[in-house]
Amino acid sequence: MSKVVIALISGLLFGAGLAYSGMADPARVQSFLDLFGNWDPTLAFVMGGAVLPMAVAWMIKSRLASPLAATSFDLPGTSKIDRSLAIGAILFGMGWGIAGLCPGPALADLALAPKAVLPFVVAMFVGMAAHRFIPVSST
Repeated sequence: MSKVVIALISGLLFGAGLAYSGMADPARVQSFLDLFGNWDPTLAFVMGGAVLPMAVAWMIKSRLASPLAATSFDLPGTSKIDRSLAIGAILFGMGWGIAGLCPGPALADLALAPKAVLPFVVAMFVGMAAHRFIPVSST
């Protein structure tokens, strides 16, 4: 099976999972993050339910010499928590809380509510481009 087909199937499965679980619903995400207001704990179960399959995937990965569609695993190394990482995490969390979206669900929502999510996706890509082309010092 080609890498493109595997990527397409993986993306469709991921997007369907986000839509089915409610993680692509900005109102549900914002309710989950509203701990002292109208808190909706259902996404905690979704995130908790993701731990078991991920644990199984890591166990399978440790027994494989290479992935099915590549010559080697391409995993990021462990890095220290620095200023750039902390600022990026804060900005990500603020954006997630304000918009109720993060990159995966935003892309999935392009199929569900394109007009509502398009400004977020455009801003996301502008931010990604800015990060790529504007040098950032980590000291």
